[in-house]
Amino acid sequence: MQDFLDAVIFGFRGILKKDAMKFAILSGIVVSVVWFLVGAVFFDSLISMSGAMLDLIPFSMVRSDGAWMLSAFLWLQLVLVTFALVFAFVGTVLANKNNTSKFASSAISIGLASALFWGVVWFFNGSTIYAQLLKLFTWLPFETVEKSLSYLISFYVIYTGIIVSLIFVASAFSVKFLQEIKKSEFPYDLMYEEHEYKNLKQTLKDTSTFILISIISFPLLFIPVLNFIILVALWIWLMKDTLSYDVAAFVFGKIDKEKLKEYKKGLWAITFVGSLFNFIPILNVFAPYFTQLTMLYYLKEKRN
Repeated sequence: MQDFLDAVIFGFRGILKKDAMKFAILSGIVVSVVWFLVGAVFFDSLISMSGAMLDLIPFSMVRSDGAWMLSAFLWLQLVLVTFALVFAFVGTVLANKNNTSKFASSAISIGLASALFWGVVWFFNGSTIYAQLLKLFTWLPFETVEKSLSYLISFYVIYTGIIVSLIFVASAFSVKFLQEIKKSEFPYDLMYEEHEYKNLKQTLKDTSTFILISIISFPLLFIPVLNFIILVALWIWLMKDTLSYDVAAFVFGKIDKEKLKEYKKGLWAITFVGSLFNFIPILNVFAPYFTQLTMLYYLKEKRN
């Protein structure tokens, strides 16, 4: 337990440093731009596909749980707007002072504070917001409700695509990233930098499995609580299965999958913490790198 807590603290501390920040921000910008272009080209197709899938679900469920989805979307928008307004002021002050060391940490702190503030608002007023949105959906015709939810689902697909892409980009550059961390944090510790766990077949298998389960479980996204559990479970599984072998190869050299199972509880817990970043736009770009940092420290301590 202590190794896990120490690893999480190391992950939070390490993600604020320039080495991790460089990888996270650069990959976040590239992946987001790519998915923005994909969305711009195929958005109409995504809306049509979403509408076709909504036709398979009873309207009463679409209306009821669609109000919940819209409520969550409004929360995300308010978090983004609050972050943008506050960071525009704070970022300008730090830039004028040439204080780049606090620039990144301020971004994460403001993002977390924005999410926490609106989370508290929704905690105390969520039922009222939901009731008003449900009343709105009751007044509106089915076609309007379906069209609105098709837009939300299309944004959800694009956002999920960004998250999945970030995980695999982090995996592709894992050795280089971990080498940078080793130089700054563990220069005298033995690490197997020449070992690299790359298995295209497993990567394709993980991606296909993720997509297949996401499609099959689509109707369950309209069931509150269960949708949260499914979403987190998929993110946790994908990050754990993709990143743990990369980090293990760097720490242990040759991977013994049976030996690695001894640390599965800690690795699952680490990926759970990392997956929570995905619920906050902008901070989601740090999720895979935080997970790698935390796994690195955790497995290193277990090896020692």
